[in-house]
Amino acid sequence: MSTQEEVLEEVSTKAKEKKENEIVLYNDDYNTFDHVIETLIYTCDHTPEQAEQCSLLVHYKGKCTVKTGSYDDLKPRCSKILEAGLSAEII
Repeated sequence: MSTQEEVLEEVSTKAKEKKENEIVLYNDDYNTFDHVIETLIYTCDHTPEQAEQCSLLVHYKGKCTVKTGSYDDLKPRCSKILEAGLSAEII
């Protein structure tokens, strides 16, 4: 006689996580590093080090996520970034 073993698989279900939106900053050939850094400090509450790192990522990679959060929080921040002459969008 053979013994059969029955294995039950446990399926874990995760509650749907609320996806946060992101402000993505894009590279351009017009704005200086100083202007980008100052804008990120003012609009996104970055430290000078964070803003500098983001500006370098944008320069070398072409884009960088500079802020995450709810759409209602990001909309005025993105508007200020755009008013400063930078290219950005909320995704």
